[in-house]
Amino acid sequence: MEPSPRRETQHQIGPHAARVDSGRRRRPGWGNAAIMRTAALVIGMYIVVQLVWFAHFLFLVAFLGVLFGLAVSVGVDRLERLHIRRGLGAAIIVVAFFAVLVGFGALMAPTLHDQSVELRRRLPDAVDRVELWMNSHRSGFLGLIINSVAGEATTDTVSQPAVTPTPGVPPTVQNDSISLNATLRHRVGAGVSDVTKFLFPFLSSTLAVVSGFVIIVFLAIYIGADPEMYRSGIMHLFPHSKRQRAGEVLSAIASVLRKWLVTQLIAMLTIGVISTIVLLAMGVEAAFALGLIAGLLEFVPTIGPLLSAIPAVAMGFISSPEKALWVAVAYWGIQFFENHLLIPLLMKGGIDLPPALTIFSQALMALIFGFLGLMCAVPILAATMVAVKMLYVEGVVGDPQIGPGEDPAKGIE
Repeated sequence: MEPSPRRETQHQIGPHAARVDSGRRRRPGWGNAAIMRTAALVIGMYIVVQLVWFAHFLFLVAFLGVLFGLAVSVGVDRLERLHIRRGLGAAIIVVAFFAVLVGFGALMAPTLHDQSVELRRRLPDAVDRVELWMNSHRSGFLGLIINSVAGEATTDTVSQPAVTPTPGVPPTVQNDSISLNATLRHRVGAGVSDVTKFLFPFLSSTLAVVSGFVIIVFLAIYIGADPEMYRSGIMHLFPHSKRQRAGEVLSAIASVLRKWLVTQLIAMLTIGVISTIVLLAMGVEAAFALGLIAGLLEFVPTIGPLLSAIPAVAMGFISSPEKALWVAVAYWGIQFFENHLLIPLLMKGGIDLPPALTIFSQALMALIFGFLGLMCAVPILAATMVAVKMLYVEGVVGDPQIGPGEDPAKGIE
């Protein structure tokens, strides 16, 4: 019996229709659920970015608290071996640290107060000395720069006091000197004021400073007392298959941040003491105050030492330009000792941050978040580099991690 034409036709077009239906089902496209999930993700990311921008002061202060808490946990681990409970050990370490600071401040307060007053009083004199030296070198390339600055002074609305003519000095030279003097003082004062408003806006509120200090102290105590509790809480955010690798990354980040902070604290103390001794030996005024500035600004790598050298060199100009030059050479020698001997010795086995990337991250964080961003730039960069190396370079690219001082070609062979 022959099949009917109708059944044969259906049999012939059946597979084609199935392929068409299958193609329709596999056709790529965005369903309503996918669109809603994507929109929710974008909105969530926007809200998070806005929250970080609005409360960046709180986030940066919290990061500093976590940073100090990781360092406190090292001491707590050692006190725990002496059968001291972790909570009590963390409180003892923090209180002892501030007790040392208060004791040092009480011991050095009279000297630091007198020298800080002297520093504020003599810095204008140092600026005048710089101006006199610049006026005596008005020839050559430096003279072109000085003359251009003096020429711009005619367009600035700076009040100039009446000056008695000096016998034997041409009036044009005196006018140029007065113009440069007023312009330089005006520009230095305006620049310092602008930098202060840009970098330290939070200092205008005493409540913000006290609140940030209290948050850092309590975060350091709580995290130092029980870091494992917060680590395990973060682990619950990852799938079970990823928790081991996430734990390794968090442990590596904590180790690098802890080592970086301890290194910076030791470097601050060392550079502060060495700078004070060198300035005292050179006979620079306000040596203790300048050494304290050098030690505090050492917490900000690369940029901090440059900022601390400016007032020291200016104070050297009070005696002579030659002494100012020697002060600059001394600060360069101190930084050479730090960068090539002290820091490599303290950070042995730690992360090696590229100088160019360090400067860029500091400039970017300072531009966005001010001085607090500048303080947090290097540890945030160190933590980011650890995560990138472990999760991307090693996990995605497949190259093994390259430690400091090792040949990068080893990871390619």
